[in-house]
Amino acid sequence: MKAIVGICRVLVGVLFIFSGFIKLNDPVGFSYKLQEYFSEPVLDIPALIPFALIIAILLVIFELVLGIMLLIGFARKFTSWSLLLMIIFFTFLTFYSAYFNKVTDCGCFGDAIPLTPWESFYKDIVLLILILVLFFNQKYIEPLFPQKYHKWAIFLSFMACFAFCYHVLMHLPMLDFRPYKIGNNIAEKMVVPEGAQEPVYEYQWKFKLEGEEKIITNQGAYPQVSGEFIGVETVQIEEGYVPPIHDFVIEGPEGDITTDILTTDKVLMFVMYNIRSTEMEGYQAIQDLAKEARTKNYRVIALTASGEDLQSKLQEKFDLDFDFYQADETALKTIVRANPGILVLRSGTVEQKKHWFDASDIKL
Repeated sequence: MKAIVGICRVLVGVLFIFSGFIKLNDPVGFSYKLQEYFSEPVLDIPALIPFALIIAILLVIFELVLGIMLLIGFARKFTSWSLLLMIIFFTFLTFYSAYFNKVTDCGCFGDAIPLTPWESFYKDIVLLILILVLFFNQKYIEPLFPQKYHKWAIFLSFMACFAFCYHVLMHLPMLDFRPYKIGNNIAEKMVVPEGAQEPVYEYQWKFKLEGEEKIITNQGAYPQVSGEFIGVETVQIEEGYVPPIHDFVIEGPEGDITTDILTTDKVLMFVMYNIRSTEMEGYQAIQDLAKEARTKNYRVIALTASGEDLQSKLQEKFDLDFDFYQADETALKTIVRANPGILVLRSGTVEQKKHWFDASDIKL
């Protein structure tokens, strides 16, 4: 049993550290996922949405440090109870999301390893079994070092986590797993390759036959029946190929200008997904950068999901003299974890990407 506990200890500890680090690398992205969980269609706790980022930071740091505590054998009773309560909560949450199809990706491993709701649930079931083994065999969780070193190890772990978190919040994630990372061509990531799997649909035809409603299911052909036709429902039973970028569209007064922007040689793009929550202190640096870019023949644009009234107020407040265009808010949040954020595109390829705090580091 001691050997089994040792294996479970290493597996659970490493997994918690890995999962915590991936989310700590992108706490803003994890906060977006928590906002989705807190929203009305899922858990319906809208009061927590404004605190999603704080909760995300505390949760992932606690998750990561719990993994360290388990590996070094510190406070084994507290650690075992904490692991058990966390995994029970997340197992319930992933089951709820999977069964009711509420959240399509749990965010357990951030954007590094996307998991479907059912994959997340099965992963949590395996973790629950491993943690139960540890919980009922705590006596075999022996400390690796003398007790006096454990407290220092945990203290330094907390401090390192908070320092790392502060760094990625004030700049950008150190590891970028999203399709808009530096070096990627946006247009290429939007292409559906020839011969890619197409979605499969099931058609449920409803008829009234001999006074009763009956449903006939097939792949699309109108059923040859004599009853009264009531209606038809289309259900997707198998998802087709979805390109890494599938929701990036730039809309202007003239319509869709996505292709125009992605084929322009030099573009300086400012991304502000929501002007109401944007960080106003960043706009002086943005305006200075925009002026420099125009002297070097860059096309300067801003993308936002906010309405024209908010755009006009922002332009007037900071004397911004570049054009604003509309884009999907979720897509803009995915592009860059800053509000505002900055991208330099060369013929649709992401050449540079920065937080507004690092606007002076952009090389034009």
